[in-house]
Amino acid sequence: EYTSCSILDQLEGFKRLIRSELRAVLQKRIMVLDGGMGTMIQQHKLEEEDFRGDEFKEHPLPLKGNNDLLSLTQPEIIYKIHKDYMLAGADIIETNTFSSTSVAQADYGLEHMAYRLNRASAELARRAADDVTNQTGFKRYVAGAVGPTNKTLSVSPSVERPDFRNITFDELVEAYSEQVRGLLDGGADILLVETIFDTANAKAALFAIDLLFEKSYERKPIFISGTIVDRSGRTLSGQTGEAFVVSVSHMNPLCIGLNCALGATEMRPFIEAIGKSTTAFIICYPNAGLPNTFGGYDETPEVTASNLKEFATDGLVNIVGGCCGTTPGHIRSLSEAVKHCQPRVPAANIYQDYMLLSAGGDSSGC
Repeated sequence: EYTSCSILDQLEGFKRLIRSELRAVLQKRIMVLDGGMGTMIQQHKLEEEDFRGDEFKEHPLPLKGNNDLLSLTQPEIIYKIHKDYMLAGADIIETNTFSSTSVAQADYGLEHMAYRLNRASAELARRAADDVTNQTGFKRYVAGAVGPTNKTLSVSPSVERPDFRNITFDELVEAYSEQVRGLLDGGADILLVETIFDTANAKAALFAIDLLFEKSYERKPIFISGTIVDRSGRTLSGQTGEAFVVSVSHMNPLCIGLNCALGATEMRPFIEAIGKSTTAFIICYPNAGLPNTFGGYDETPEVTASNLKEFATDGLVNIVGGCCGTTPGHIRSLSEAVKHCQPRVPAANIYQDYMLLSAGGDSSGC
């Protein structure tokens, strides 16, 4: 018979165990992240009424395309997508919260729903992960997905006013704090700040996370994933991969890497550069190649798996997965391809006796 104190002690011990568990697993084998949530949602060909459900029937603005809202209005679809990815071999699933900040939800007039969206999505992913863990006897983890928002601190939305910004650092910190509280309250094991095209936005998210950890929440592992927008090797805000790593290294992420924008072949030199710049584990989850003329993705599961297996064979990665255009089929092929590959061994230290600085990479030219 447990007392309330002993239960609390066990919960705290479990939280600490997640960090040590992940590190231990990453040292032994390559872990697998899930694939594209949006890709799978699109296959359901949902219409406006599907997004609205019963609760939002009278909402004054269109809601079609607000994929994060489906965690409330079509939870069975999101649950099944999570489960399909895990049964295909994913160790880690991302919550359906890429756009679940008040900033991004303002486009739909649902900024007041931000905390609820994050908590509900995390609880849904948690249930799916626990169900598959119990079904298979193989532990799965939930990563709270923190997207970049649809506003940027580094680039002006006005060509005529390069100094203008439509959001402030403090406003982003407030929005990210609300999102992360929902993810943590919903049971996320990991916080994944992803698809970072503007490092200033990412720093706002990381600052919000650090404040919450300092004030009220048990620290959880942090994963950070940037986006190189083209073959120039820079983020949208102008940073190289190496500069990006230096800019966020103060958070001591468990994993850092790249996702989206490019396929694996185009991403390789940038993953190599990041790997030489950090002592963290490396995560890589590219798109299924480059988009075709219709905005779709043609790269087959076998090709994606073959490309990422080369990364694994050459000792470049610790976690692999898929972004836009990838499906459970891609994750199944990928999981099989890297099953017997050895994980990257991070360097013990990088430039230990040097001060490392990076420029902000402001694309406005200011």
